[in-house]
Amino acid sequence: MALAYKRYTSDDYFHWDGDWELIDGFPYAMVPSPVKTHQALISAMIVELSKSIENCENCLVVGELDYKIDEYNVLRPDVAVICNEESDYILKAPKIIVEVVSPSSAFRDEKIKKEIYEKEGVKYYILVYQDLYAKVFENKDFHFFKVGDFESEVFKFSFDECEGEIDFKNVFKRFRK
Repeated sequence: MALAYKRYTSDDYFHWDGDWELIDGFPYAMVPSPVKTHQALISAMIVELSKSIENCENCLVVGELDYKIDEYNVLRPDVAVICNEESDYILKAPKIIVEVVSPSSAFRDEKIKKEIYEKEGVKYYILVYQDLYAKVFENKDFHFFKVGDFESEVFKFSFDECEGEIDFKNVFKRFRK
């Protein structure tokens, strides 16, 4: 006898209390409030990206905003660069998504979400690790290619009419001893 599982929709998701993500119709509880380093790295990425795209008139940097992909998938990236978005939450593939990886989120960030973002056409996917390095991926024809690992280097990006850069030395400087 096969077990039957209820598959939830985005309509269900938007009525739940607490912090969740919805992947293929299955709810995933977000971990308890992230630790100080996790939150500080999110803030550093928001600041660095905001400075970099300040001349991109139609783009914004947002933190922890729901990305409704379809009826069965709603994710909440740590940081996203969105352009020409009319909704109160994300409906189009962001240009850049940043996830700060913690031990409890590693599999979801490195595998599950990466595959979803790749398929959706997110231009750049950046995994930031609390041991102070980042992995950057670029999407070409719906396939992520690793650009490289960054510790103190500058990563230059471009999309549509925007160009910018992330100086990882600035991102990690408060944590270096």
